[in-house]
Amino acid sequence: MIAVAAAGLLLALTGCGNESTAGGSLKGKSYLSTAVTEDGKPKQLVPNSRVRLQFTDDGRLIADAGCNSIQSPVDTGDGKLSLDDQLAVTAMGCDQPRHAQDGWLTKILLSEPAWKLAGDRLSITSGGTTISLTDRRTVEPDLALAGTKWSLDTVISGESATHQAGSEQAWITLNGERVTGSTGCNELQGTVARAAGTLTFGEIATTRRACPGDAGKLEQSLLNGLKGDVSYEIDANRLNLRAGENGLDFIATR
Repeated sequence: MIAVAAAGLLLALTGCGNESTAGGSLKGKSYLSTAVTEDGKPKQLVPNSRVRLQFTDDGRLIADAGCNSIQSPVDTGDGKLSLDDQLAVTAMGCDQPRHAQDGWLTKILLSEPAWKLAGDRLSITSGGTTISLTDRRTVEPDLALAGTKWSLDTVISGESATHQAGSEQAWITLNGERVTGSTGCNELQGTVARAAGTLTFGEIATTRRACPGDAGKLEQSLLNGLKGDVSYEIDANRLNLRAGENGLDFIATR
């Protein structure tokens, strides 16, 4: 099991400054990289990875480059991104290329890079490096909640998150007022009601196969997350369920 823990507490954002000179507001928007250049030459990112920047409504930046995520309050005033030195960083194991790419992105974000917004296109520049990004909704529209197979990716408990090998075998699909799927060990089915931003799960029934060790723990975590009222949010191909400080993160699979 890979544990993910915050490296520090996030501090309060003290101001946003003047964003108008850089082209508008970044709050509530997410962007995905489409190109990177260094000293005018294209830079290739690790295969099957891209830079993702999410600017939250409460003034934080959540960033990743294919493995660990970085969080910090961010001031976007005067056309610069100013982060707090005490970053909250996840600690998932990465291969060396993605680990190095995490460090590369962190260094850029801590350098107070300049930013410029033009329509749905955002550019981040630090020294000779420019990251070109496009609004996530243009690049990766949100998938539909119903009819999509959502495979379990992460279990959230307070300030920690865990990803267990084989968790992708646990999945759910919602159709109408029914939820079906698998705990990774047993099949499951039950009822679910949908309201604006909320799912209300009824009793979930499963088959009776014994699930020893990690399989049993994974099954219990999934079933605990599918109880009663939970808030939900879809971000491109990801479904996030939350109930208080606990939750489940899923990723769409075919």
